[in-house]
Amino acid sequence: MKAIEGKHIIRTISYTLVFNAVIALFLTVMKFGGNLFENFVVAQCIGLSICSCVLCLHSLLNRSSPLMQLILIIIAMGVGSIVGGLFGALALGIHPSLFFREYGLFKIIILGTLFGSVISYFFYSREKIRAGEALLQEERIKRLLVEKKAAETDLRLLQAQVEPHFLFNTLSNILSTLQTDGRAAEEMLLDLTRYLRTSLSRSRQDRTTIGQEMDTVRAYLNIFKVRMGERLRFRIDIADGLASTLFPPMLVQPLVENAIKHGLEPKVEGGDLIIRAEEKGEVLRVEVTDTGVGFQGETGSGITLSNVRERLHTLYGNSARLTLEENHPSGVKAVIEVTK
Repeated sequence: MKAIEGKHIIRTISYTLVFNAVIALFLTVMKFGGNLFENFVVAQCIGLSICSCVLCLHSLLNRSSPLMQLILIIIAMGVGSIVGGLFGALALGIHPSLFFREYGLFKIIILGTLFGSVISYFFYSREKIRAGEALLQEERIKRLLVEKKAAETDLRLLQAQVEPHFLFNTLSNILSTLQTDGRAAEEMLLDLTRYLRTSLSRSRQDRTTIGQEMDTVRAYLNIFKVRMGERLRFRIDIADGLASTLFPPMLVQPLVENAIKHGLEPKVEGGDLIIRAEEKGEVLRVEVTDTGVGFQGETGSGITLSNVRERLHTLYGNSARLTLEENHPSGVKAVIEVTK
């Protein structure tokens, strides 16, 4: 049995008062004792006395065997019945000897033990239910921690790896650009180095900031800018004061990759890509908007989008979501919203 805390004691006494009132009404209907008021006073005194005796023995009960617990509870009920009877006699202004003769000492002990057993069983059942709920809550917390660890592991794997196709194409572009524009190739190599350095450093972190995440995205886009030339035009807007806001890494970049791969690269003339971070009341809003080919029979359930949604749910539960909207006149807008 667990140690009884203040709130639990108050709740126990409250239930006891209600039970005592019901017992007083029952005894009056059964023509036992005096009138309803006298039975109410006596029932409250005896019931609270039994409750106090059991509560006082609670720490001892916690260290006893089930049989010893039963014996101690029966003794506590008997003692509580007698002590409560004395308090009841004093409350009614009756001499204790006259009170016990009128009510019957043996009857008081029997009735106190009987009704005390009913109340004790009720509290025992509630305690078992409470313990069961606590166990379920503990298991739920453990499961959520396991899911979080798994999500963090997936994140680190994602951060630690660079897509071979992307890396191969980038290196190939650097080699080919070296023959025509050494300055552009040098800048591309610097952007690739910056991107790799930041990606690998993020693999050791659970959280980054919006500013740091946008720096990684900017290095990634600079590489694509060399590959796509004037076909890719991008802008990153961060509202004042948001650059230092904590934000999980690798949530924005997959949306940027998705926008380029499915929106801008397939379009002959390319298009614009705008990444914006802002606050609207209690909601942090990050938008990735492209002017690409738009929805091509897609339902927003691709692997990349599913992974982002799953990570958002693991990190924030129902306080975050990812939605896709049409961007007029063309393209798609992906929106991450996190409620603080």
